[in-house]
Amino acid sequence: MKTDIILCGVGGQGILTIATIIGEAAIKEGLYIKQAEVHGMSQRGGDVQSNLRISSSPIHSDLIPLGKADVIIAMEPMEALRYLPYLDKQNGWIITSSVPFVNIPNYPDVELLKSEYSKMKNVLLLDIEKLARDNGVPRSSNVILLGAAISKIGIGRKEIEDAIRTVFSNKGEAVVEANIKALQIGAESL
Repeated sequence: MKTDIILCGVGGQGILTIATIIGEAAIKEGLYIKQAEVHGMSQRGGDVQSNLRISSSPIHSDLIPLGKADVIIAMEPMEALRYLPYLDKQNGWIITSSVPFVNIPNYPDVELLKSEYSKMKNVLLLDIEKLARDNGVPRSSNVILLGAAISKIGIGRKEIEDAIRTVFSNKGEAVVEANIKALQIGAESL
């Protein structure tokens, strides 16, 4: 088993929380994991990115080589395109929010983004913010995205649910249950 994941978005969207949940689940499964993060300007709405490598055998580098990512999980559609050179063009998947987080004056036209995605074969675009609002979990859109990606990461849903319980346990049962519900919403949105 080997899965190379690029997680990306904008500061404050919960990318590092997704990485923590996946990492926790992988460790409980006895898998090897390496992670590298970039989040220098995240507090100002800048790029946040994490390389997450999971394997049943030892991993020698925490960075994913160009063209080798199995999946890009993105909270923001333009950010997913930024990391496209890392995606395995034949078998890799992009699972991303369909709604832009416009935080720069020269943000590309939304129709241009849609056009780029229409040229790709393994793409799942979801309006995770709407799904979160409509289902009463407005602060858990990142976990909805994780739920949508669960079949591509190589770790089972039960293991991810257990990791959510561990990661959010200090925030109270209501937060844990909201995130379990969010994971289910994402998994069932396919």
